[in-house]
Amino acid sequence: MESLNALIQGMGLMHLGAGQAVMLLVSLLLLWLAIARKFEPLLLLPIGFGGLLSNIPEAGLALTALESLLAHHDAGQLAVIAAKLNCAPDVHAIKEALALALPSVQGQMEDLAVDMGYSAGVLAIFYKVAIGSGIAPLVIFMGVGAMTDFGPLLANPRTLLLGAAAQFGIFATVLGALTLNYFGIISFTLPQAAAIGIIGGADGPTAIYLSGKLAPELLGAIAVAAYSYMALVPLIQPPIMKALTSEKERKIRMVQLRTVSKREKILFPAVLLLLVALLLPDAAPLLGMFCFGNLMRESGVVERLSDTVQNGLINIVTIFLGLSVGAKLVADKFLQPQTLGILVLG
Repeated sequence: MESLNALIQGMGLMHLGAGQAVMLLVSLLLLWLAIARKFEPLLLLPIGFGGLLSNIPEAGLALTALESLLAHHDAGQLAVIAAKLNCAPDVHAIKEALALALPSVQGQMEDLAVDMGYSAGVLAIFYKVAIGSGIAPLVIFMGVGAMTDFGPLLANPRTLLLGAAAQFGIFATVLGALTLNYFGIISFTLPQAAAIGIIGGADGPTAIYLSGKLAPELLGAIAVAAYSYMALVPLIQPPIMKALTSEKERKIRMVQLRTVSKREKILFPAVLLLLVALLLPDAAPLLGMFCFGNLMRESGVVERLSDTVQNGLINIVTIFLGLSVGAKLVADKFLQPQTLGILVLG
């Protein structure tokens, strides 16, 4: 009987909380949107499946070694961590102290948890390598650069104004987040507002990259909002286009643009990188990878590398990026008032 009781107590169902049940349903919804409705399936499918894995009770697949220690609730181990942080030996106080601690102190506590026999879950490792280091979004941008043809833009530079319009969405979202904070509706810091604002640019990899740097605690909600709303673009655009144009205007046949020379296409990524990076060095990582990918495409001398970046490499990284984002869909981090604010602002 004792063995049977231990087996029953070890079942995940016995430890399933209401928050985890909700997040499992949210993850299944993301999978349904990806499979049945084909909404951004390349990312929503791994994100949704990562969400399923991260919310399985007692599995700890999305927990770091320190988070696993806190979830275990061992009084002696909590006392050791609390003594190092000079706080009360309970989980809530330790989490608050960790949030205020320097990254070096957080790293020391993580190492201490490893020394006590705890290890990080596979999704937590994916997150640390893919997003925590910033590598995955950068590689994605390299692939996007290799797939981008700037010929139409170079032939008609006025279309740059269309891209510039995205900045209005970014600043509107930032101001919206700060307004919610100002009136005490939902609390957002300035870095969190900046991370949320990138949703307004309708750029998934940039949103993931920036939120991973500025507000990792909001990464799951920001990524889900960004890719969900990007997936809705084909549904939102047609009625807006019909409302703003007449049938006669929509039937206008566009004139053939001028032919862009190979030299122009090769020079463009190099000149773009130098102009922007020299003014805004913080943009160098993302823009550098994007321009490098485009240069590989246009140079014509590294077709094997360009093909690999456009296909195999970007597909592999997309898998780990999606699962890593799914690791942030745990109930205690996602089911917060801030998540609702992010979805509304997005």
